[in-house]
Formats: sequence, structure tokens, C-alpha cells
Amino acid sequence: MKRKVLIMGAAGRDFHNFNVFFRDNPNYEVVAFTATQIPDIEGRIYPPALAGKLYPKGIPIYSEQELTHLIRSLKVNEVVFAYSDVSNEYVMGKAAEVMAAGADFVLLGPGSTALKSIRPVVSICAVRTGSGKSQTTRRVVAILRKLGKKVVVIRHPMPYGNLEEQAVQRFATLDDLVTYKCTIEEREEYEPHIERGAIVYSGVDYGAILKKAEMEAEVIVWDGGNNDFPFYVSDLKIVVADPLRPGHERLYHPGQTNSRMADVLIINKVDTASREQIETVRKSLENLNPSATIIEARSTIKAENMEAIKDKRVLVIEDGPTVTHGEMGFGAGYLAAKRAGAREIVDPRPFARGSIQETFRKYPHLTEVLPAMGYGEKQMKELEETINASDCDLVIIGTPINLTRFLKINKETVRIYYELEEVGHPDLEEIIRERLPL
Repeated sequence: MKRKVLIMGAAGRDFHNFNVFFRDNPNYEVVAFTATQIPDIEGRIYPPALAGKLYPKGIPIYSEQELTHLIRSLKVNEVVFAYSDVSNEYVMGKAAEVMAAGADFVLLGPGSTALKSIRPVVSICAVRTGSGKSQTTRRVVAILRKLGKKVVVIRHPMPYGNLEEQAVQRFATLDDLVTYKCTIEEREEYEPHIERGAIVYSGVDYGAILKKAEMEAEVIVWDGGNNDFPFYVSDLKIVVADPLRPGHERLYHPGQTNSRMADVLIINKVDTASREQIETVRKSLENLNPSATIIEARSTIKAENMEAIKDKRVLVIEDGPTVTHGEMGFGAGYLAAKRAGAREIVDPRPFARGSIQETFRKYPHLTEVLPAMGYGEKQMKELEETINASDCDLVIIGTPINLTRFLKINKETVRIYYELEEVGHPDLEEIIRERLPL
């Protein structure tokens, strides 16, 4: 008899696991997805066009809050946990809930879900959100282009709109961001690549995406999301660790999986962490993965007009995922404000509008920075209203994108940039030249 399956996700790894492992598998019947982390994901349908011939009506998506009820009412045999950047304790808490409701708890690893490319693949992943994947990916792309290779970036999924329309997305110009109605989180990942001339693919069906990307790439770079492991078999696996969160390389799922799989481990942010923090993380990584090459790197912060910050009362806007479920209390914008001599960092909470208020309630550790939330036009408008209502002299934009392109901000702004700079040898270029089959 078919095993009835429910997949727990957040509009990313869950859909990939279904497409690769379950979609055409007659031994299983996927009766539902549940969703969390991302606002307004539940209540939709995984469409028939993507679900395949076994699911002519598609598959319903429910809120994860209904998990226990769904297991019992749908007579679920197996629950597949398929999202990332959560603590090991959280994962086992969900396992206990699932097993108490009568189902088996399942994790699918790279062996069951990673697709093989005909092109060389470099993957960049991390032990936690906000470790520095994005600037590492930009650095790797720049090295490969310097070596004369045509590079295509494939980004971890962020399909928050019409899933069928977003099955395969190709971003080559900033206009493409408008065409696909990208959220702020999507823009934060795609825009820096586009500005540097790189082509980015993303979407829902990563088998179809891979075939498209292979047609125009000599090398594929997997740009990971959260701390998930790659969707593709990688010829060179690079994983970024964060010394400002020592111990997290062991305590979060699936960050420890990445730590153990890596060919190269980068301890980033050595310019802001203490030597004790750096050495703690180094020893932990050496214990987890003694065969990996470990290198250190700075996350170098620059501003278009650092002098403008001095003696100002500033509102700091940071990358949303980093400071929300990534659990960082600050990011590059905050560090820039401190270094440049801001007179005061304004508490954004009194000025929060709409769903931004709920974000602060959900993440009480956020007291000095405003996360760049924008999972739809309504939330983008609420972010704009929050910024404009804030009592400050200057707005520091610490996200990787220019928010003023689509938000009307009524105050002076300063953008913060951050790039990866390796410390010592071997550096990434030396490693890529030596280990990647180019």
C-alpha cells in the first residue's frame, strides 16, 4: 500500500524534495504540505502542473499549526521535515510532536535529493543564516569570471508568489526583478549578482532550472539559502561559519551537515569577532571535519558616504533573514553606525507599522535595528511607513540592495556594502584553481 506523506516546509526545500523524490514515485502519496517561517504561504495549492500526473488536483498547503490534526485526520504515515536554519532542539521537538501523533519522522539527505549536473558545480552554503554566503558567492563568481569562465548562479528557492509562474526564473537585468514581482528578500539575493553582470536562476523546479542553466554555463555556482545543503552534487563545497555565534556550527539543522560535508570551511567576520571566538569555532570545525581546508576571512564594510553618519541619530535597516530567524541582533549597518560615530542608534519599535509590529513581537531580541521585511507589496508599504515615521536624522541601509529603488524614503540615506576578503593562504582563488575541474 502507498505510504501517506506530509512534507513540512517553508516554500523551498519542501518543494524540491517532493519534485526529486516523491513526484513520480508510486510508492507514496503526498497528501499535504505544511508551511512556516514565511508569511501567507499556507492556504495555497502546489499546482498540478508542478505536482505531476499522480496529482491531477495538486497538493494543498496548510499552516504548520495544524500539523497534529492533519496527521490524524489524513492518516499520515510519514512526515518529512524539509526546512532549515532551526536548532537541533527545535527539530527534535517537531519529531516528538509527529511521533506522538502516530507518524514516522523523516529527514531526506543529499543522497536522495541532490541532482547531478553535466557542468562543474561550486556550492556555497553556511552553518547559519547571516554567516556571509552572499559575499562569498560574489567572491567565487568574480574569481571564476577572472579565470575566463561563463558562470551562472543558481539560487536557493524563494517562491512566494504564483508557483506555476515561478517554476523557472531567469534574472539577467534589474527589470527582471520587477517582471517577477520580487520580494525584498529575493531582491537582496539577486540584485548584487545582476549588478555585477552575472545571470541568476531560481524558482521551484530545480531539475528544469538546471537544464536551462547548463545550456549557458561553463560553471554553475550554487548560492545556498538559510543553512540548507545544496540541491546539486558539488565538485567543490564551500561552507561559511560565523564566529560571532560560536557553537552554532554544531547546534543548528542542517548547519552541522554542511560543516561535516565541506571541502572548504571559511571562518568569516574575523575583523569583528574576538580571537577567542574564532579559535573556538576553528577547533569545533576541525573536530567535525578534520579533512576540510579552513581559511579565515574579513567581511569588509564600506559606505558610499561614511562621513555623513558622524554625530547623527540614525535608523539602521538590516537584512531581514539575518536578524530574524538568523537570530543576529545586528548586521553590517549597525557596525557601520558604530564605527562612523553615530550619536544615537534609534530604536525602531515605537514606529513600527502593521506586520512590522508583529515581526518585533516574534523576535524580541531586535531592539536597535529594523529588519528589511517585504514579503509582498503590503508589507513593503508597511516597511516604508515605518521608516518614514521614525524619528531620526539619517537612515542607514545595511541590506545588499538599494531600497530607495522601490521605497519612497523621506530621509537622507547611506548605503552600506560588505565584501569577503580572505586572510592569508590558501585563498579561494588558489583553492578553485587547484581543486575545481575547469
